[in-house]
Amino acid sequence: MIRPGSPDDAPRAFAIWRAAVDATHGFLSAEHRAEIAGQVEAMLPAVPLWIAEDAGGTAQGFMVFADGSIEALFVDPAVHGRGFGSALVAHALALEPQARVDANEQADNALPFYESRGFLRIGRSERDADGRPYPLIHLRHPGKTSA
Repeated sequence: MIRPGSPDDAPRAFAIWRAAVDATHGFLSAEHRAEIAGQVEAMLPAVPLWIAEDAGGTAQGFMVFADGSIEALFVDPAVHGRGFGSALVAHALALEPQARVDANEQADNALPFYESRGFLRIGRSERDADGRPYPLIHLRHPGKTSA
């Protein structure tokens, strides 16, 4: 279900990103959305990509994971709630039990998703990494605890 991605996966990953952003990121201005789309399309072929596939081998979600951090995680909105995002997070936590992630404060689905999977808030920034006015919540998973 989860496999390493390759540059050949970039077009499908970008289509997933577009659909997911259309469904969940209505807070973005048209100008910023276009700017971010260009950045995402350019970076996808060159980043450490993980793909979540359905039983038929179709990519339904993707994650960019680097240096212990989930840099991006998007699932096709047509299959939200079917476990693809959870599987990607579980894979990230297998790679780094104390993984970090930043979630857009204005994306009302992101914080509940990560917090329900054990991530804890560790900080907040007023602007995104490129200085745009979209606050980020910084989260880290506490890792496995012994019983």
